[in-house]
Amino acid sequence: MRTPLNQVLKKNKVLGDERGQLVAIESGIHIPFEIKRVFYIYGTQPNVPRGQHSHHKTQQYLIAVSGSCQVTLDDGKEKVTHLLDQPHIGLFQDAMVWGTMHDFSPDCVLLVLANEHYNDADYIRSYSEFKEILSS
Repeated sequence: MRTPLNQVLKKNKVLGDERGQLVAIESGIHIPFEIKRVFYIYGTQPNVPRGQHSHHKTQQYLIAVSGSCQVTLDDGKEKVTHLLDQPHIGLFQDAMVWGTMHDFSPDCVLLVLANEHYNDADYIRSYSEFKEILSS
């Protein structure tokens, strides 16, 4: 069963003391999948969105470890935009959910954890194809 788009933001526990803060994120505990791929987005250009695709199988967990951005998730029925602006807040993006990252702050570093290795065939880059697959 798919998690409703308005319930995919997760607060991760912040640990720390006078030396600073620490956030631990573990597969199967904080993230509902085994992590097979990690990448990050930074140095984005103003007013240039990223993402704008869906995946057949890949699930992702997104964290703005620095700065901020907005992520709009679309499951074909509902669109919800989430602000990522705290390094202990993560956003779960399920497979077959269209995702667009936008409104990046100049200092944004968006960390993405994925349950699959990169596979170009897993990407759906056409929104009309995405909608067609959902309706079939």
